[in-house]
Amino acid sequence: MLTVLLVDDDAEFTEVACTIIEFLGHEVLTAGTLKEARDWLEKETFDHVLLDFMLPDGSGAHLFNELDALPKRPRVTLITGHPSVKSVIKGLCGPTVDYLVKPIQREEIEAVLSQKNKQKAPKEKIEKHFDLLIGESPIMKELYKLISRVSKTSANVMLLGESGVGKEVVAAAIHRASESEGPYIATNCGAFSKELIGSELFGHEKGAFTGAVGRKEGVFEQAEGGTLFLDEITEMPIDMQPNLLRVLENKVVLRVGGTKTIPVNCRVVSATNRTMEEIAQSKVLREDIYFRLAVFPITIPPLRERKEDIPLLAKTFIAEFNKDNGSNFRWEDAQLDTLQAYDWPGNVRELRHFVHRAAIMSDPEKSEIELPKTIESPFAQKQSTTPALQAGRTIEDVEKELIYATLEKVNGNKTTAAEMLGISTKTLYNRLHAYGDLSKDE
Repeated sequence: MLTVLLVDDDAEFTEVACTIIEFLGHEVLTAGTLKEARDWLEKETFDHVLLDFMLPDGSGAHLFNELDALPKRPRVTLITGHPSVKSVIKGLCGPTVDYLVKPIQREEIEAVLSQKNKQKAPKEKIEKHFDLLIGESPIMKELYKLISRVSKTSANVMLLGESGVGKEVVAAAIHRASESEGPYIATNCGAFSKELIGSELFGHEKGAFTGAVGRKEGVFEQAEGGTLFLDEITEMPIDMQPNLLRVLENKVVLRVGGTKTIPVNCRVVSATNRTMEEIAQSKVLREDIYFRLAVFPITIPPLRERKEDIPLLAKTFIAEFNKDNGSNFRWEDAQLDTLQAYDWPGNVRELRHFVHRAAIMSDPEKSEIELPKTIESPFAQKQSTTPALQAGRTIEDVEKELIYATLEKVNGNKTTAAEMLGISTKTLYNRLHAYGDLSKDE
């Protein structure tokens, strides 16, 4: 229970607020002026002061220095009926002071008062290499070494790695480590149609095509003196690649509809989720383009190859969620062990999604995190539970193997297995009965 001092000259608001505060289980005393507030502060010790910003005898902010002199300084939440005053409050009182804007809901009062009782989770210092990358595994330390070395040069870099490993984060880390004065510009080569990608990369002149109402700089010009990140480079149309090669070789661009070449100077970091072998065999990228872009190729490891980094990443993601949502979730060691045991086919992106999903499902008034019944995403389930198809196998054999593989994934829970398989629990029992196996109960 908290002892609260409510300082406000609005009698109607004071009556409603007192009712809410008492309903929440706290003791509340009231004052209508600064003088009355000072009288209470001389007589009583308060845990929290709800303080109107504009009072008949002055601003509530005048009490701040006086509160600092008290043996026990109460937490303060300023109240205002004027939304525009919020920025003034921040400037006068600093970012750590809460504020409420009238009309105030019960949930808002409950939220500011509950902060006093919330036990802060101990903050664990997790190093972010280049202020971006997390991981202390040997394979990540090797990656940091490569980033440091290439950043000291102007060489173009190609990042290879599975979807979700963080290629764009590594590209940003290379830019940051290079300490170049120019900007970091990112674009996705797979996000534009054949007709628009030329304009995106090289820019266009006014009237170059329908809808070109003005001149536009392409990303090569925008990244002047800095770093240009071309994601999904292998999705670029093959007939557009000679234009890209000309820019890489000659360091000039020709805007769509233009007649004058423009010099450009930036490091190009490209990325693909294809391996070098796939690039060569599928011929999605011209060989001369590849050698221009992959002067220094870097393969980013999948998460399953650096499992010792999973607890660090999970702690970072839950800390981010706590900061954004005012929650106080903490991992248990057993939960981190569970996360570390999984392969995460979607890599860091899948882990982040799972952590945020688990936090949303958990009780915000508690620190415990409730893990979903199954870790696998629908895509991972399909990949991991479907048995290999071979000529000559019967549908019944494949179905049986699929059912047993799913049961193994969910530790024999038939209800969960039926949901994953898209069948009723009764149908699953019937199948198991036909296989002569009803040994496992839920």
